[in-house]
Amino acid sequence: MNKQRIAVLGAGPMGLAVAYQLARDGHEPVLFEADDRVGGMTATFDFDGMDIERYYHFHCISDHAFLQMLEELNLGSKMKWVETKMGYWYQNRLQPWGNPLALLRFKGLGLVAKFRYGLHAFLSTKRDDWKPLDHVEATGWIRRWVGEEAYEVLWRRLFDYKFYDYSSNLSAAWIWSRIRRIGRSRYSLFREKLGYLEGGSATLLQGMRDDITAHGGEIRLSTPVKRVVMAEGKVRGVETASGIETFDKVISTVPLPFIPRIMPDLPADVLQKFQQIKNIAVVCVIAKLKKPVTENFWLNTNDNEMDIPGLVEYSNLRPLDQHIVYVPFYMPGEHAKYAEPDEVFLGKVKRYLKKINPALQDDDFIAMRASRYRHAQPICDPGYLEQLPPAALPVQGLWVADTSYYYPEDRGISESIGYGRALAQKAVG
Repeated sequence: MNKQRIAVLGAGPMGLAVAYQLARDGHEPVLFEADDRVGGMTATFDFDGMDIERYYHFHCISDHAFLQMLEELNLGSKMKWVETKMGYWYQNRLQPWGNPLALLRFKGLGLVAKFRYGLHAFLSTKRDDWKPLDHVEATGWIRRWVGEEAYEVLWRRLFDYKFYDYSSNLSAAWIWSRIRRIGRSRYSLFREKLGYLEGGSATLLQGMRDDITAHGGEIRLSTPVKRVVMAEGKVRGVETASGIETFDKVISTVPLPFIPRIMPDLPADVLQKFQQIKNIAVVCVIAKLKKPVTENFWLNTNDNEMDIPGLVEYSNLRPLDQHIVYVPFYMPGEHAKYAEPDEVFLGKVKRYLKKINPALQDDDFIAMRASRYRHAQPICDPGYLEQLPPAALPVQGLWVADTSYYYPEDRGISESIGYGRALAQKAVG
């Protein structure tokens, strides 16, 4: 084997997986990360004395690439599976959700609408071939199946308070994959099982980080790449604040909107494709409470006074010393709301949680924090994958990908690991 020295840009799960595979295959990856820690959206932080992820994560029994990684790192015993519950806040009422009986008993929806909604969810879970949905617009597809009544009650706000002006031009294949993933987390028609890692995502991140360095790889934190150096149709290396360093190849896993900035020498038509990509941003509020809000892990919301599609009560999945709730506010990054100060979002969350559970008092809120991520996920319109440049760019030795490239799957740790490892093998093949 020809040993290669390869720069890997971005130390989120995909970048770590690329470096992990390269190092295990006998190459010399050097991982560059602008942040002061690995993990990207899975990174942890000190939240008032508790080490926890900035953004919520959970695992499904179908997350094969993630589970395989745990076994290779001898971390399989750290994986715990829990029966979880879903709820729906609608018409100022907290209702059970997520199984046929809850759907049947749901107040605020007619019987025919319930049947059509349930049939659509069931068939989506059974579907494997996404190609027929690739060029289909999502809201029209859902309306045709579930009808206007179920769409208005159960779907509209999910679209409106995540995608805003983009909600009417999304890929049905992309939305279908989200329905299927949650549906396949059930181990019976009436019971849902999700997983968490003891120690949270930090357990996986530290395991991958240690394995990369143990196999000869290098990780450089707080080291953003200013430019990828290329000449005569071939990649030469990368430029950082320390200067230019040569590499045999470069594999980038940073969000695609950053590519024109760090690779300005790409052909104009390729740059234009990257510049056209739109992303959803997120302001995610995390709250530490003395008491639970509900008994649910996932709570969908349809309330005219709440500009969120739902919230995640994380401590109802992973046992913690205090009760932890994540409340994500999604919006296109250029939306005016994204510029509002943290205090606006913190105040909203306190009001929303107290409305859902009137027993909550101000002194039940131990701590609150807002995290922001400008490029949380791509906005995938119909035929999305065809609009992207191939991962192997028209510059010898240069590869680019992010979570967009495993469309129609939604962003996830397992999907990033699986794609990253395959990308590493293709790049040196």
